[in-house]
Amino acid sequence: MNHTFSVAVTPTPPTATAAATTVAGLSLVNLAARQRMLSQRMILQTVLASQGDAVKLEEARKSLHVFTESQQHLQGTPRQLEAGSARKIEATYHGAQGVAHVIEAFISLVRTTLDHIAHRSARQADTLAELVSHTDKVLAALNTATTAFDEITKAKSDAMMRELSGIVGDIQSVAKEAKVVSFNAQVMAARAGQHGREFAVVATVLSNITGEIDGLTRKAMLLADRNKLAA
Repeated sequence: MNHTFSVAVTPTPPTATAAATTVAGLSLVNLAARQRMLSQRMILQTVLASQGDAVKLEEARKSLHVFTESQQHLQGTPRQLEAGSARKIEATYHGAQGVAHVIEAFISLVRTTLDHIAHRSARQADTLAELVSHTDKVLAALNTATTAFDEITKAKSDAMMRELSGIVGDIQSVAKEAKVVSFNAQVMAARAGQHGREFAVVATVLSNITGEIDGLTRKAMLLADRNKLAA
């Protein structure tokens, strides 16, 4: 017999400290990718818990806690993103083909299944079977979300590289002008002889500075090229 199981659950908002701990050190795309791994870990832990493993039951509850907090953080990111990226994430989760309802249903189903296991409910087997059958659907939803965050991250990285290249180009232009000024100053100092000695010192310092600028711009360009290759 095919059972349909659905329970509306309003998650308790995590504290700011707990949420920060959950997402600490992770970029949005890495956090979204971790959700895929956590979803599969929870299913495995829940299956083992259904076989009487109390340790796996507790581990599954902890995994669910982390998954839920991370999901709340990801779905709340449009508030911190620029307009275009915010619209993309909002559409990914809540648009016509949005995946939020699939992920929320998964969270609810995991929580309910764990409660049934803990209380040895007669519905344990049915909800567990439904949870396992939900695997492909939730993975597809999480993959969609990860792709959206990946595209946003790549677009932002590309924009930063274009800006960096523009800044480096401006610095190189200024450095070239400074070289010309330095060369002319050295010529004028040479012509002035004894009276141009202090002026010559200034010209030499300016020449050294432009040399350092050249070195820094070359390093910046190399860094930009490495980032392009890594993207």
